[in-house]
Amino acid sequence: MTAPGTRSGAQAEDCDDLDVEEALALVREPKDDNTAPAPRSKPPAERVERHRATQWRQARESAARTARSGARRTPVSVPLSDALGLVLATPLDALTDLPSFDTSAMDGWAVAGPGPWQVRGAGLLAGHAQPGPLADGEAVRIATGARIPADTTAVLRTEHGRTDSQGRLHAALPHPPDPAGAGATPLLGHGQDIRPRGQECRRGDQLLPVGTLVTPAVLGLAAAAGYDAVTAVPRPRAEVLILGDELLTEGLPHDGLIRDALGPMVPPWLRALGAEVVAARRIGDDAQALYKAITTSDADLIVTTGGTAAGPVDHVHPTLDRIGAQLLVDGVKVRPGHPMLLARTKDDQHLVGLPGNPLAAVSGLLTLAEPLLRTLAARPAPEPYTLPLRDTVQGHPYDTRLIPVVLRGDRAVPLHYNGPAMLRGIAAADALAVVPPGGAAQGAEAELLDLPWATGGIGVCFT
Repeated sequence: MTAPGTRSGAQAEDCDDLDVEEALALVREPKDDNTAPAPRSKPPAERVERHRATQWRQARESAARTARSGARRTPVSVPLSDALGLVLATPLDALTDLPSFDTSAMDGWAVAGPGPWQVRGAGLLAGHAQPGPLADGEAVRIATGARIPADTTAVLRTEHGRTDSQGRLHAALPHPPDPAGAGATPLLGHGQDIRPRGQECRRGDQLLPVGTLVTPAVLGLAAAAGYDAVTAVPRPRAEVLILGDELLTEGLPHDGLIRDALGPMVPPWLRALGAEVVAARRIGDDAQALYKAITTSDADLIVTTGGTAAGPVDHVHPTLDRIGAQLLVDGVKVRPGHPMLLARTKDDQHLVGLPGNPLAAVSGLLTLAEPLLRTLAARPAPEPYTLPLRDTVQGHPYDTRLIPVVLRGDRAVPLHYNGPAMLRGIAAADALAVVPPGGAAQGAEAELLDLPWATGGIGVCFT
């Protein structure tokens, strides 16, 4: 199911294996006494036996390891306009000298020899052909980026020159700031404000190595170096299957039907993680349709929403059994999101089953989909970082919790509305705080998982 408050995606996922007292503790707001919840005693043996899900960190590591590394995937040639967020599969070597000719670094005059100079002809503009050479004592107006005439000594900046009534140009350079130079006549240095050919690189120089993430600056460098396209690791292809007969695509909820939150959210979230979403299809609670959709998909990653538990219309597990998929992660010790799963459906294809509750689905995206897509794209893992929590956070007895937070200075502020069916907290969040079993006290350092758009991440691409 993909609905808040229903069947496999219900709030009951956070009460799995809990007694009534524990379940009620999870939905209470954090206390204001600035103390962490008391550590819980080890749960009874029978409870541990029933709680066989994968530890949260192990699940993330499994997802990162299972996919074929992007370094081993067939590289593709991608136009610069489509390459943002990809990883270079071949070095970026200079196709030309940069700059490819001597250019002016400033607006002013190109001058030859000592001044004063006689200004000649029309000025030189960027993009024009090679001008004629200058003779000693001559100057010509020049714009930034224009080609330097042969035999030019230097460029005199506009603010450092003046012309007299006879049209001669004189230097009015500022005096050296060094007291030792006081009283000395400032000189126009040879080559001043000229960018010589090859100053940044020579043709054939390696500008960037394999594995470089294509940022806006990389795109600019590639264009300057003469590239129209770069060779990169292809963007992973993802397909989203929306499950649940109770979902509406428009209007207000009515008659037991609810609005689908995951259909509008999951595809752009996958794009923000660097995937190319090739399709998003509504399957409903049709087991045969789900079987056909999975077995005919050629995506690198299939993402299903809901149906991961063991209810009468939860068809994900039976379908994976039917096709002989290898179940790699079957439940994760994390709240929300416990019933998420990861399976290998083919040698080069995986399926991530998200719980139906919206915030639980977000947990599944960041726990399983993000590391898997990162590996496929050959992108490095982000450096982990922590911030102290401004408030105490209630913990789960033996599972990790992921709590939406906003970042305020050097503190992470936990947000309310963090139940598995709620999106109000995550919609305002900058990150998710990783809260260990038992909870975290005010001021405790918490690992943070950034949301891609909150940090201006390169993966963000909503088109």
